[in-house]
Amino acid sequence: MNEADSEIIAGLLEDCNYRATRVPEEADIILVNTCSVREGADSRAIAHLSQYKNLKKHNPGLTLGLVGCVAQRDRGKILEQKPFIDLVLGPDTYRRIPELIIHANKPCIDVHLSKQEVYEGLMPFRNTQVNAWVSIMRGCNKFCSFCIVPFTRGRERSRAVESIVTEVKKAIQDGYQEITLLGQNVNSYKHQEDRFPDLLKTVALIPGVKRIRFTSPHPQDVDEAMLKVMREHENICKSIHLPLQAGATKILKLMNRTYSKEKYLDVVDKIREYMPDCSITTDIIVGFPGETDEDFEETLDVMDRVVFDNAYMFKYSPRPGTAAVKLPDDVPENVKAERLNRIIEKQKAHLLAKNRALVGTVQTVLIDGFSKKDRDEKIGRTDTNKLVILKAGSACIGEMVKVLIFDAVGVSLFGKVD
Repeated sequence: MNEADSEIIAGLLEDCNYRATRVPEEADIILVNTCSVREGADSRAIAHLSQYKNLKKHNPGLTLGLVGCVAQRDRGKILEQKPFIDLVLGPDTYRRIPELIIHANKPCIDVHLSKQEVYEGLMPFRNTQVNAWVSIMRGCNKFCSFCIVPFTRGRERSRAVESIVTEVKKAIQDGYQEITLLGQNVNSYKHQEDRFPDLLKTVALIPGVKRIRFTSPHPQDVDEAMLKVMREHENICKSIHLPLQAGATKILKLMNRTYSKEKYLDVVDKIREYMPDCSITTDIIVGFPGETDEDFEETLDVMDRVVFDNAYMFKYSPRPGTAAVKLPDDVPENVKAERLNRIIEKQKAHLLAKNRALVGTVQTVLIDGFSKKDRDEKIGRTDTNKLVILKAGSACIGEMVKVLIFDAVGVSLFGKVD
């Protein structure tokens, strides 16, 4: 979401004849886009912005801005501690950036949350090569007790299908092969009579769209209509990120996740009924208030029953402004750490087993970059979002190639052009 927002901001500035630079000393405007979901991300963002304050000595006209969720959550408090910041802008006020920069002779705060703003009609300035992020909705109505997003990004509102189609067509014209539809709960999309399955089908039928991904759906809103569309269209990737968060129904209720352990497993069964080879990834939090050893064992049980293709795993940390912060943080830090290590080790074993099962198969891989370790090697992803390192054979960035998988190590598959 933040990458997509940064592209929107860059697009606004490009339209006003500003040009991007990778050299901070050359910049007239430096904006740090922020996220407050995870502990520490906010302080790192502010520290990052603080690195640039000395540049004002050589360029008094330099505008420094804090934008996004941290700005929304902290409102004007940050200016008391960091008076060198010129702009503090929430996620719904990006349209004002060009005018505010022109008049940035005194600090400006705008953290108004909108019920309508979806940045319709704005074309992002993309700096990716293969994948285009396309935001289809903003905000969240779920109010998970551990999450600050509904308070920093407001309520759900969706873009018109026509607007999304226009942006996708422009991305295809610009050479992008893969489209990723974005939303805080992407499958909650609703605009007039159109629901997420309708939008998904419409995008799948746009000429030139080689691959479509979406993130992140909420288990409550996964329905058969969505799964049917996914099954029927070859260019919709068979990969679903399905956040679990916890395996015990008791903890899920405290988290206000709106589903039980059994309901979650039913959703997984339904996904595999429609698409047996669909990859399923997830998010897991350990050490949520009230989580007992028995509750944690239920999380391990779900992991064993689903066998996720990948997982983002975290220790619970209280986030100011959330409902969960009122609950006693009663799981000791050493217990949280031990539980986190256990799920990490289990997930590593599951991932390796899943990946080794692909050795000897031929996978269609969309090449999207170079290996960080060896510039002679390319990297790409399968339909099921598996990372593949191309060890032999040639392929161009943006090309879809058949790759024979001959090894699996950690999160990576290794292959050669078939």
